Amino acid sequence: MTDFQLICGRAVVLPDGAIGDALLVRGGNIVAVGTEAELLDQVPAGIECDVHAYPECFILPGIRDSHLHPVAYSSMLSGVSLHAVATMAELQQIIAAAAERPGLITAGNLNEATLEENRLPTAAELDAAVADRPVIVNRYDGHLAIVNSAALESAGIGPDTPDPAGGIIDRDEAGRPTGVLRETAIDLVGAACGNDGTVRPDEVAKSLQGLAQLGITSIGAMVRSGAGAWAHLGDEVDIITAAAADIPIRVHAFVTADTLETLEAAAAKLDNAGDRMDWAGVKRFGDGSFGAFTAAMFEPFADKPGNTGTMRLNDLDIAMAHASVAAGRAVAIHAIGDAAAARVLDVFEHLVNEGTEPHRLRLEHASVLAQEDIDRIGRLGIVASVQPAFLGSETDWIEGRVGPDRLRRTYAFSTLRRVGAILVGGSDSPVEAPDPWEAMALARDRAGIVPEESLSAAAALEMYTTAAAQALGEPAPLAVGSPADLVVVDRDPLAATPDELRASEVLATYVGGETIDVTGAGHWWLTG
Repeated sequence: MTDFQLICGRAVVLPDGAIGDALLVRGGNIVAVGTEAELLDQVPAGIECDVHAYPECFILPGIRDSHLHPVAYSSMLSGVSLHAVATMAELQQIIAAAAERPGLITAGNLNEATLEENRLPTAAELDAAVADRPVIVNRYDGHLAIVNSAALESAGIGPDTPDPAGGIIDRDEAGRPTGVLRETAIDLVGAACGNDGTVRPDEVAKSLQGLAQLGITSIGAMVRSGAGAWAHLGDEVDIITAAAADIPIRVHAFVTADTLETLEAAAAKLDNAGDRMDWAGVKRFGDGSFGAFTAAMFEPFADKPGNTGTMRLNDLDIAMAHASVAAGRAVAIHAIGDAAAARVLDVFEHLVNEGTEPHRLRLEHASVLAQEDIDRIGRLGIVASVQPAFLGSETDWIEGRVGPDRLRRTYAFSTLRRVGAILVGGSDSPVEAPDPWEAMALARDRAGIVPEESLSAAAALEMYTTAAAQALGEPAPLAVGSPADLVVVDRDPLAATPDELRASEVLATYVGGETIDVTGAGHWWLTG
């Protein structure tokens, strides 16, 4: 890198408008913002200045994906993905083909709604593909898994096995496990069946390098250490820290751990992994998902009367939250259902009253909320970490799941922002594709769902730039003294329509003033 860099284009754009057409960078940080001519005049005589010119393009803050699972995302590239499967027979064929390698067989990203049969497979159907060793198939939201009989046997799950706290073992009319495991019941198999070995540090580094192709410069990385869901992927903290030297973007890791001691050890590893990786805080679960019927609701699901989901928040979650804020870090707690959100907000309100800064408290997903809790989020001023891409994947069934009344309070982006929440966006990848341009477009047009909750172009961009930087503990983007984390695109996101925004082309991505090589990068939703 030369001593000075001048990065110039048609305009430098922040959510509240253009601030010039050029940035002057030194040592990886921004030293001035303005016009190309005036910034060149600030370079001392005789000092080399490397000019990066993008005359018809727009310079934006780097895109932050505030909620992404990097190891699970990498497994979609290196492992067996079922996102395009159309029939049960095709699913069985893919599982049988995976048996060509030894050991545990895992597959992910199954959406039963795309199957011709429109239902989940059973243990018997997985047995028909592979019977001699464990098979684990994860639903795309990560809150439900289907396993074969060998996996049930390895975990000691039978008719007399009780449901674990916060989990459900589905059973047939005779009380026998069907192979479908929900929430913490998945952990029983993950712990017993071991690591499938499909996710390597170099694959994680490659997949995160590929995110730069989309303009992503930072992520809120959800990673697990110790026992728990997706344990078959290996210890995610160990994997990502081993990859740290080769990851070109910034990684702020939120850790799910099974004990306070495991959390402490994971935090130390992350904080010592390099300048672009740190321990951001803890990640806990208040409930499950809409798709698995495990979101904790005040009233039953509209299409499953009598079922109000599964509450997961417990004393360990609260202890972890206190430990994280005591260490000066953040707390991110998953809440899809309104009952879960209310319980999590009780915890957050207590922490705020104890002096915790609101921007360090994150309600992950904030999917359906009681009106009084929307108001409480605003009063507290905490972070609502939302996923606009859910609107695109749930279009055909979300109203039937929550009903018309709750639909008005589902993914209420505009209202949350208006009442004072710090609204930030993420993909939850591999649950959704990590495409921020599609996500920002969905935040604006909402796939036609409750259009009054649409965001403006500026508010949609803010979710992935300035607001996200605040929630991730980063300096204000494109400000003097801040790291030169930026993206160059072919259109102005404030002037583009949602469909034009979806077609955005990323010309360059910079982290700390360095351009990122994205040669050979791939994405599971494109490569299959």
